[in-house]
Amino acid sequence: MMDYKDYYQVLGVPRSASADEIRTAYRKLAMKYHPDRNPNDKQAEDHFKDANEAYQVLSDPQKRARYDQLGSAYSSWQSRGAPGGGFDWSQWTTGQPSSGGQQVNFDDLFGGSGAFSDFFSSIFGGMPAGGAAGGGFSQRMARPNEQPLSISLQEAYAGTSRILEGGGKRVTLRIPAGVKTGSKVRAAGASPDGSDVYLKINVEQDPNFERKDNDLHTTASIDIFTALLGGEAEVQTLGGKIRLTIPAGTQPEQLIRLAGRGMPHVKSPESKGDLYVRIKVQIPKNLSAEQRELLEQARKTK
Repeated sequence: MMDYKDYYQVLGVPRSASADEIRTAYRKLAMKYHPDRNPNDKQAEDHFKDANEAYQVLSDPQKRARYDQLGSAYSSWQSRGAPGGGFDWSQWTTGQPSSGGQQVNFDDLFGGSGAFSDFFSSIFGGMPAGGAAGGGFSQRMARPNEQPLSISLQEAYAGTSRILEGGGKRVTLRIPAGVKTGSKVRAAGASPDGSDVYLKINVEQDPNFERKDNDLHTTASIDIFTALLGGEAEVQTLGGKIRLTIPAGTQPEQLIRLAGRGMPHVKSPESKGDLYVRIKVQIPKNLSAEQRELLEQARKTK
């Protein structure tokens, strides 16, 4: 008899959790139990697979809606004392993906291992992939030997890898630095029949950076005194934090260009685009008596 899997419990989030809360919980578990951090640890590998599977369902609006309906029906059955010969799964199973397509498992956002459980395959195996922002894929391919794959902007900046599994094969695929949404990466001979698999890349939006071709745009906040007199501001780049020199007289919304701090060119990663920093000037709400006096003097002598 198939057991019900509580994906919310796996990720440690309430059923009312937002997409961001689900994503954050998944990232923490994936990093904690990643096989690279826990070599030869079967228990950690199982936790890793469970988190990946839970995220595949709860990050996809269609799958999550179906799962929530199933959860309500299952809870109702339990509250009635679990009558009958067991829960009726027949109305919830979709069946396995049809044999007309290749099945390849694309593991979690950081790379990973392992296929999905019987529960997942039975309930969601026949459903198409939806709007998940990352995670694993175990589905019939929309096109022969082509699969979508979402990566973060940080991964696109530094390059990353994924592990493909299917038909007894396990292939590590390197994704080069500088890839863009729409880029295709070929995994030679990765499918069960020995043909090539193509990953169609989707680079996720980043809350701190806007990408325009190979240039990046971000913001930095400074106080009004730094804007007037000059100084430094800490700026986060995809390569790490740096100290940005602020010229005296910097204006609000002024752009400062940092050459070579943008995205690498995919064919020549040593060459990078630029980073444009838009300056936000913070106006203090409360001034000391001395500050006010000095500013009043400055206004009189302008």
